[in-house]
Order: sequence, then structure tokens, then C-alpha cells
Amino acid sequence: MAQVTVSLDELILLRAKARGFSFLPRQPVTSLLAGRHASRLRGRGLTFEELRHYRPGDDVRLIDWKATARKRATQIRVYNEERERPVLLIVDQRGPMFFGSRRAMKSVVAAEVAALSAWRTLEVGDRIGGLVFNESEIVEIRPHRSQTRVLRLLHEVTRLNHLLAVPGGNQDDRAASQERVHLNDALSQALPIAKHDHLVVLVSDLDGADQETQRLSTLLSAHNDMLVVATYDPLGASLIGQPGMVAADRGEEWRIPTDSKFAEAFRASFQNRLDEWRNIFRALRVPVLPVSTARPVHEQVRELFGKR
Repeated sequence: MAQVTVSLDELILLRAKARGFSFLPRQPVTSLLAGRHASRLRGRGLTFEELRHYRPGDDVRLIDWKATARKRATQIRVYNEERERPVLLIVDQRGPMFFGSRRAMKSVVAAEVAALSAWRTLEVGDRIGGLVFNESEIVEIRPHRSQTRVLRLLHEVTRLNHLLAVPGGNQDDRAASQERVHLNDALSQALPIAKHDHLVVLVSDLDGADQETQRLSTLLSAHNDMLVVATYDPLGASLIGQPGMVAADRGEEWRIPTDSKFAEAFRASFQNRLDEWRNIFRALRVPVLPVSTARPVHEQVRELFGKR
């Protein structure tokens, strides 16, 4: 039976498993981030340190022409790698994430991904923050380098995760009046936070993604690094109907057909949707990392990101 909710203690214990992977570039060939078309992850940004005389072999693109004219000798701008890069997690805890047929619900998987990412970010000395959202609210936690900030983030993830198990728990009056929070609302709220040189990690099943999602992702990835962790359940990717099987979503129910044509159409529909968003994000050079509900998340993260 799939794990329905996750506790704060469980997310804290994942700190011990936040090892063996890195969000930085120079990935090994086994990492999903290493491919020629997979990512443009830059790692930490660069800060100006000093001017010095040009030396043979220096990159001519670093020549400071104004300083060269002023000093009448070719000058090079020298940069150092920044000491930190803020990480902003966007964690989906909406109703469609409350589904799972194997080890855990997609919402639990998203919470585990968030915890592993947060602990790893803190371990390497970067700032960590996030936006955690469901149909009725978006909780904003500004990036900061502290264990207290990580615990606050995980507390909010846990709180919204538990609301999914309560009938109507993630829907207030605004959600009931059709003014639901959508994926695009969370992405829009991320824009003024991640203005530049952040790593933005979207953890979602991409339910409701549309052209506006593509536009907002384009804006976010223009001046930041971005990753999409796409949570999925094997049953959501391939469904074979059984007699009496019923599906329910947002108060509506449908009887699942048992013929083979439906199973094939369902599988093809899932694959087409996945391919569509992979192509969209590939054009933005934003990696899409699929994480299944059927296996331990820390094992998948290590395989996808690879060891340094």
C-alpha cells in the first residue's frame, strides 16, 4: 500500500541520505545533467576580483577595453566563483499529487525530493528557500543559509501534505469559488524572488501546465538555472482497466474501460504529454528529471544527478 502522508521527522531523517549527488556542473557521463542537450547549469556565479595585465593564453573576451585605454596596456578582468548560489524549491502539494499505487503518493515523493534538496543545499553552504503550494495557498520562504530555514520549509511541506488526506482540507473559500491556485501562480511568485543566479527546482507532476507555464519557465531560466523534477506513478503511465474499476478527480467519477484499446491509448497519451514537455524544456535547456513513486527517492536522485 502506498504511503499516504509524510511526517516532519521522516523528512529530517533524510538528511543522512542527502549524499552522493550534486546540483553543480561538471557532472559524470552517467548523470542526466551531463548530456550535450540536457542542461546549461552554470553552477555558482562569478564575482569581479581585480584587473591585471594581459598574459598570453588569456581569454580575449575578458579584456577590459576602457581600462586598457586608460592605462595604455592590455588589462584583463579577473573573476572568482561566488561562494554561494541560492536554491529556490517550488513544491507542488495540489490534489492531483495525491495519487500513488506503489511505494508512496506523488505528494510524498515531492516532499522527499524537497527534503533531500534542502539538506544537500545546506550541506554545501548555499542558501535555501521555497514556495510550497496547494489549491488554496502559496507559502513563501525566502532563501537563507540556516538549519532553521530548512526546518521551516519542511514544516510547511508537511503541513500542506497532511491537508491532502483531509477531505476538503486543501480548499478554502477561494478554492471553492473556482479561484484555485495553479502551477502558473507559483511560477509567477517565484519571478521576483529568483531574479538572477538562483537554482530554481520545480517539483511537480506538471498537472495543468500550458503555454503560460512555458512562458514563465522561459523568464525564470533566462537569468537562473532551472530543473524540473517530474513526479509520476507507474499506474498513471500505464493503466489496464479491471471490472468495476472507477477513477475520480475533482468530484467527478468515470468507469475505466477494460478493453486493450483503452490501455494503449492511455499509455500513448501519457507518453505524448511527457514528450511534449521534455521537448519544451529541452528548448530552454532545462532538464526534466522523472522520479517514480515506486522506488526510494534518494536512490533515484543519486542515479539522476550522479556523483561528483
